[in-house]
Amino acid sequence: MAKKKSRGNKFKAKKTLSVEFIQQKIRQLFETNPGQTFSIRQIINKTGIRDLQSKELAFNVVMDMADDNEILKLRNNSFRSKAEAVSIVGRVDHVNKRFAYVISEDAEEDIWVKTEDLKSAIDGDIVSVQLKASRNGKKVEGKVIDIVERKKKEFVGRIEIMPRYAFVVPDNRKIHIDVFVYPEKIGKAKHNDKVIVKIKEWHGGSNKNPIGEVKEILGKAGENETEIHSIMAEFDLPFRFPSHIEQEAEKIPELIEEDEIKKRKDFRKTTTFTIDPVDAKDFDDAISLKKLKNGNFEIGVHIADVSHYVKPGSILDKEAVERATSVYLVDRTIPMLPEKLSNGVCSLRPNEDKLTFAAVFEITPEAEIKKHWFGRTVIHSDRRFAYEEAQERIESNEGDFAKEINTLNALAKLFKKQRFAKGAINFETVEVKFQLDENGKPLGIIPRERKDAHKLVEEFMLLANKYVAEHVFGLHKGEDTFVYRTHDAPDPEKLEAFSKFAVRFGHKLNMVPGKVSSSLNTLMDDIKGKPEQNVLESLAIRSMAKAKYTTDPKMHFGLAFPHYTHFTSPIRRYPDVMVHRLLQHYIDKQKSPDPKEYNELCLHSSEREKRAADAERASIKYKQVEFMASVENKPFEGIVSGITEWGVFVEITETKCEGMVRISDMDDDYYEYDDKNYCLVGKRNRKVITLGDKVTVVVIKTDINRRTIDLEFVEVENEDEPEYRHISF
Repeated sequence: MAKKKSRGNKFKAKKTLSVEFIQQKIRQLFETNPGQTFSIRQIINKTGIRDLQSKELAFNVVMDMADDNEILKLRNNSFRSKAEAVSIVGRVDHVNKRFAYVISEDAEEDIWVKTEDLKSAIDGDIVSVQLKASRNGKKVEGKVIDIVERKKKEFVGRIEIMPRYAFVVPDNRKIHIDVFVYPEKIGKAKHNDKVIVKIKEWHGGSNKNPIGEVKEILGKAGENETEIHSIMAEFDLPFRFPSHIEQEAEKIPELIEEDEIKKRKDFRKTTTFTIDPVDAKDFDDAISLKKLKNGNFEIGVHIADVSHYVKPGSILDKEAVERATSVYLVDRTIPMLPEKLSNGVCSLRPNEDKLTFAAVFEITPEAEIKKHWFGRTVIHSDRRFAYEEAQERIESNEGDFAKEINTLNALAKLFKKQRFAKGAINFETVEVKFQLDENGKPLGIIPRERKDAHKLVEEFMLLANKYVAEHVFGLHKGEDTFVYRTHDAPDPEKLEAFSKFAVRFGHKLNMVPGKVSSSLNTLMDDIKGKPEQNVLESLAIRSMAKAKYTTDPKMHFGLAFPHYTHFTSPIRRYPDVMVHRLLQHYIDKQKSPDPKEYNELCLHSSEREKRAADAERASIKYKQVEFMASVENKPFEGIVSGITEWGVFVEITETKCEGMVRISDMDDDYYEYDDKNYCLVGKRNRKVITLGDKVTVVVIKTDINRRTIDLEFVEVENEDEPEYRHISF
């Protein structure tokens, strides 16, 4: 102890940096680098201590900390923290150039990582991240110590060719580094072409750019085919079916054998029709209707019997598993099944006998279900309706099958009323469609309008999905392996944040448990037709949990169903194929199969569903950007839909396009970001820009490659001759 006291006296003799300050710096070094070892010299250098007296003082502080067992002194006279380095494996979400998050199921919250601490990891990579000691009020921070798995080695981007080298600038906005390409690896690519580049080496010298080579040339940037193919390549979507898959599909006979018909319930003489979009080619659901003598209705929901043609383990099945879902881009469909199946053999085309799997109900005029039956059927569709044609029958009550369609519509409205009474949420997001010319150039953006004809079909599909799930669950109280579509209750914090946002528009959300659903429905009804409708609907959906496929028979919160599945679209969703197979398995009184395989397929299908949704959004965004490029300098009304430290997101009410007003372009004041209140505050004028503000903007720049729209706030001083300038809030 005398030795320690001597060093203590030495502290008093030296009047340089305080002991407390040096202790704080040294503790901070060890706390932020758990598990790492440092020599005395390294400690002094890393803490920034410069003068000789302070260095001597630092030496004594380190020795005292070792004496007090606060840090460990090792045999080689180096030191390390007593805390063991904690590492967690997760996925990189590289949100901007400066930092990323590592998302892991093993961490309570996402881990914040500076870009320079990513160790060349990019968005989507699986990494091992070492946690740093958390500081009061700060996010959990870490640094990447190992790259476990590179998720992508090929990227889509625009090539910039210089005399001695080239760079590929990735389209993906979350990839914040360009790919270096040597001249001999460019191939026949020309400057500004869209290409697929394959990474050959992840470190390209001092600037850390990965080195790659051009694998495929997609075409000239900005052209429709090039850009759509770029989106397909970006999301690893298949351009075509392999020839052996097409050949296998072609072997399937169109003619239905009489022996197969005898195994099924025959509905060919029962009135049956399909209702689909006007441009649809794959018709996977039809509805039959027959009036019974007791006054009730026998209504059949007949679904294309894909599982009859696509057998487990076949090459067609393996291809369907890999794709898992059809993808609907703005100008094309990437189908799950080859055209021979999706548009031909399986499609429930009119005036043709077709094999189906059905849910058949006896329903009273008051929409009470008296009986239900599940099994394989054969149908002969009498009519193919477009939604618009069915809507005409509903509105005029005239035309062929008008009576049947109106009967179904009346029942559908009663089913919908029952659902809402039990807590279902009425989410109806505004979708857009594009008027395209022969070259794919957008001429206009039109919101899709959902009318009674759309809702009629939806209600009967929901009915079939619900009853199939409840039937299988009821066999052995959910112990049988099955594919469910589940939707968890919303996260309270996200719901609270949405509630605060809705208040800005004058809407109140009741957060009392048991009242949330009805309150949300009231809000959704209130905002219909108002400028804030799309913003609030989108944010409400974001506050909800994500629906997923699973063998766990949980409820579906959004629909307020205790059990729910997907039975009605096997042409475009693989989970529906699994549901058909399992349902028939239980109809045949077979034992429950091992759930492991189905768990894996559910996870894969959920991931593929997300990929499809992301690709569809990217194609929509591309067309929105392309359209908005043609209307620069035109004022648009909009709503502030998001605020970050670098800009203000504005959704344009007329076109539903979202762009950004960058803070760097706002020159009427210096604006600071208030992250607690999600707003910008002018430093001099104290004006506030906040979520929900109604604004007027013009487009000042569009970037097709990055799919971004840059906006500028304006004031319209004269409606006849508008003048545009930065708005003063």
